[in-house]
Amino acid sequence: MKRRAEHEPGYVLHTYPYKETSLIVEAFTRRFGRVAMLARGARRPRSAMRGILLSFQPLRLTWSASAELGTLIGAEWAGGVPPLAGRGLMCGFYVNELVLRMLPRDDPHEALFDFYTESLNDLSAGAEQGPVLRKFEKRLLAQLGYAPLLERDAAAKPIDPQRRYVYEPSMDPAR
Repeated sequence: MKRRAEHEPGYVLHTYPYKETSLIVEAFTRRFGRVAMLARGARRPRSAMRGILLSFQPLRLTWSASAELGTLIGAEWAGGVPPLAGRGLMCGFYVNELVLRMLPRDDPHEALFDFYTESLNDLSAGAEQGPVLRKFEKRLLAQLGYAPLLERDAAAKPIDPQRRYVYEPSMDPAR
């Protein structure tokens, strides 16, 4: 089954060198989820894609695929966010790693794509990193169906935001 995507919103999660001049691109896209594509000649000095396939920048990707590894046909910069720097950059790499490790390929998560975009925007705007990361982690787990239920305690009473709680998985009412 051959599939083709044109001008699909996406982000580069990671790139791997392939042969002399090409790259394998792991991308996170809105309608297709995590996809792998071969970018032929992307490492050549005069390649149009050489300066475009950067992490944390919104792109419009065009590719064709008849197998698990598609062929990247085009990539366009779709406007940008200020570049991540310092700890924000490290947090961005952590978010990318979560998406790479937790999401199976070709499993669309449009809401998670929006959360990913929001997290990158927050990190580039200088927001406090801890809350941004915890929010993304919680949303990722919820999208995958693994989020702990945190609305009620083990006795089925509503959580009081003024109190401190200890989460014990063995006491989770959902189990």
